Amino acid sequence: VAIKKNIHGLLLLNKSTGMTSNQALQNAKKIFHAHKAGHTGSLDPLATGMLPICFGEATKVCPYLLDSDKTYQVTAKLGETTDTGDSDGTIIKTMPIKKRDSKYWKKTFKQFIGVIDQIPPMYSALKKNGRRLYQLARKGETIDRRPRKITIYKINLFKHSLDRLVFHVHCSKGTYIRTLVEDIARAAGTGAHVTKLHRESVGHFESKNMTDLENLKKVAKIDYESLNSFLLPPDVVFMNWPSVRLDSMGLNKFLCGQVVKIDEAIKGYVRVYRDDSFFGIGELQEAYLLQPKRIFHLNAK
Repeated sequence: VAIKKNIHGLLLLNKSTGMTSNQALQNAKKIFHAHKAGHTGSLDPLATGMLPICFGEATKVCPYLLDSDKTYQVTAKLGETTDTGDSDGTIIKTMPIKKRDSKYWKKTFKQFIGVIDQIPPMYSALKKNGRRLYQLARKGETIDRRPRKITIYKINLFKHSLDRLVFHVHCSKGTYIRTLVEDIARAAGTGAHVTKLHRESVGHFESKNMTDLENLKKVAKIDYESLNSFLLPPDVVFMNWPSVRLDSMGLNKFLCGQVVKIDEAIKGYVRVYRDDSFFGIGELQEAYLLQPKRIFHLNAK
């Protein structure tokens, strides 16, 4: 049995279709022999693409990644709705389809740009009275769900045919693409479900930096230590934030959770370093006071 290791870092995993996000997480954890790991922002089993996996101290960045914007490439089948909103489900309704041109679809997309209300699907991990909605849905139950505010920044049409629609979407956290597809189809007088869904980016992380489980397994067999080259340091999540550097006395205070007085005339959230070593995030308040918010023990073995 491999000894579990305290590794700290962020892995941009390209999840393959047919597995849950948790199965992908457990596989990655096993390959790295990681003691602690978590993922941010579940992907449906059908979906592929970016699933950030956080190891060790990097699990502390999960809440910040969950808040990030996402981009997806979406393929929808028009004229059919399913109980799950994707092709993993059962067809529950067939509807006629009218031939539409690119101009029509682009105009339809415009209705969904900006801050909109979206009702989450029954097949989702949201909870009602302590139970996941998908657990209720599998029993054939449907309950009222409150609409939630989401933001659709951009929808670009890639291609379309009579019964297919392929587009790219940039959206806020909490957006259900299956529901967006159903709502777009409804606006066009028909039904639809997702047949392919690929998440291309999370926040400022791009698809070119992803790797998949098969590649990781191959690398692990050849040279386990080189797996580290796939891990990003946790502070990359906060790269858009300003940084402050503390002296040894200031750092000791920070690590003990105490407010530190510094010379920086900035306000808001900051990355905290001693020389080039990252130690956490803090909030700069009035009168040059740095309040510790999250401390990272990256040298923990």
